[in-house]
Amino acid sequence: MYQELTPAGDSAVAELAAKYGVSTDAVRTLLDAVNAGRGSMAQFYIPELGGGGQWMRGGMTMVGNMFDHGLKARVDGLCRDLSSVLAQHQVYPPAQNSTGFGGNWWPSGLGSPSSSGGQNGSQYAYFPGSRRLAVLAGGKLSVFDTLDHSIGGVQQQQGGGPGSLEFTSQYGTFTAASLPLVDPAPGEPAQNPAPQAQNPVPQAQNPASQVQNPAPQVQNSPSDIGEITSSIEALASLHSKGILTDDEFFTKKAELLKRI
Repeated sequence: MYQELTPAGDSAVAELAAKYGVSTDAVRTLLDAVNAGRGSMAQFYIPELGGGGQWMRGGMTMVGNMFDHGLKARVDGLCRDLSSVLAQHQVYPPAQNSTGFGGNWWPSGLGSPSSSGGQNGSQYAYFPGSRRLAVLAGGKLSVFDTLDHSIGGVQQQQGGGPGSLEFTSQYGTFTAASLPLVDPAPGEPAQNPAPQAQNPVPQAQNPASQVQNPAPQVQNSPSDIGEITSSIEALASLHSKGILTDDEFFTKKAELLKRI
């Protein structure tokens, strides 16, 4: 059984099914696969799309019939569109709704969030218009600048306590602590002139503050290396079964190794 989707998720599935001429069941299965691969890769088995296959963002797509280039292009397009949907929209509903705080707990100047929720004693609210993320943990409210992240999901770190939420964007998974902190005074809008001193552009260019820039952290993260290793192992399996030729295997392997 599929996990429940938000209205935005249901709408995206229907639109992509119509766009690519496939069933909504096929799109739902592929959506879960791309989500499991954190938006950058997917492993799936969908009879409608040629059976078993793999996809990795950046150009690697494998389907049951390696010579069906039309099918490969369709799968690649679907996966890329689903990755974009996951990065830009709240596709899966939060585990809990934000309740029990007597109304909005975030600063009124932030407006209405595109998504909010809570898990294990931590609350969050995301405001893409003002590029702000509000987090309430252990009774303490913190507001962060989301830089150029498009947050599309949230989860609790395994074994984590209050404040250990992880967020997912087009750059992968990260914590709020990796973002610049913008703490407004009580009752003040978060986007007042004072926090603008922590403008994300100078921080991204200043070597001393690059530790707060999430993009470089993701490029060489262990999770990326693990994904590339898994893809190479999958290629080796296909090669040993005779599905890939020597030239195809070594060419794809070399392309993947260049990304480490």
